[in-house]
Amino acid sequence: MTGLRQLLVVAFLLPGAIPLMAQDAPAKNKPPGLTIAIDADVVYGHKLGLALTYDVLQPGSGRNRAGVMFMVSGGWVSRWGPPEGAIERFRHLLEAGYTVFLVRHGSSPKFLVPECVDDVRLAIRHVRSNAKRFDIDSDRIGVTGGSAGGHLALMLGTTGEDANPRARDPLQKHSSRANAVVAFFPPTDLSKYLDPKLGFLEAFPALKFDPRQSPAVSPLLQVSSDDAPSLMIHGDMDKLVPLFHSQAIHKALGEKKVPSELMVIEGAAHGFKPDDQKRADAASLRWFNRHLLDSAKAPTSKK
Repeated sequence: MTGLRQLLVVAFLLPGAIPLMAQDAPAKNKPPGLTIAIDADVVYGHKLGLALTYDVLQPGSGRNRAGVMFMVSGGWVSRWGPPEGAIERFRHLLEAGYTVFLVRHGSSPKFLVPECVDDVRLAIRHVRSNAKRFDIDSDRIGVTGGSAGGHLALMLGTTGEDANPRARDPLQKHSSRANAVVAFFPPTDLSKYLDPKLGFLEAFPALKFDPRQSPAVSPLLQVSSDDAPSLMIHGDMDKLVPLFHSQAIHKALGEKKVPSELMVIEGAAHGFKPDDQKRADAASLRWFNRHLLDSAKAPTSKK
C-alpha cells in the first residue's frame, strides 16, 4: 500500500482518527451537572430490509428549541456507537440548549455517495416532521459533520428542497433544507477524487459511482443564492482534503450573497488537536447561535 493510501485509510476509516465524536466513551464520562435525555435508534427509513436510524440527545432543561444534526460519517462509512459516548463531544451544544441528532446513513461499500446523500435528506425530513415530538422549531435545524460528514452537511445546505404539500410520501411534505451548516474539512468537489490512478476509489468504495453524477453530489457545484449560511473550519496542513475545498465553496457562497465564513486552523491536518477543537467548537456554537437563534435571521425551511 502506498503512503498516500495508508494516509487515506487512517484518516477516514479509523474511529479515533477524526476527533469529532467519542463514540466509544463510557457513560460515566457524562459531564457533571448536565442532565441529558437520550432517545436512541430512532428509525427514519428503511432500505434493503435495513433500518436507517439516528440518536437524539436533549438537555433535561433549558432547551432553546433548535436542533443540530451531526452526520456520523467517515469515508461515507457510518458506524454505530453508544449515544452516551457522544455527550462530552457535544457538550458545547447541549449546555447551550441544543437538541443534537446523531444521524447514520447507509454505509460504504454497499451504498455509494449519492445514496448516502439521499439518506441524510430523508433524515432531515424525518426530524422536521417530528419537530413537536423533539420539542424543536422546524425552522431552526442546523447540520454539521467532519470530512465525509462535512460533505454531507454541505449537500443539505446547498441542495435542500422545499416541502411538497401534494406528495404522497408523508416525509416529502417536509423540507430537506438545512437552516445553518458547520462543515469541518469537507471535500466539496468530488471530481478531485474520482481518477482511478489516485487510489481513492480503492480506499473509499463509496466513490465508485458514475462520474457523471459528480456535479450533483459536489456541494461546490450546487451553490445558489438560497443556500444555508455555512461555516467551514479547515486546517491549512490538510493533505487528504486540501484547504482549497473550503476556500472554493466559501468564495462561491459569497458570490451568491450567502452568509459564509472560513476559519483556518494553522498547522492543523485532517483532524484537530484538543485546543484547536475547542476553538472550532466555540466558533460552531457562535455560528449556530447567530443563524438559528436570532429570529430576524433564521431562514425559513418552507415546511
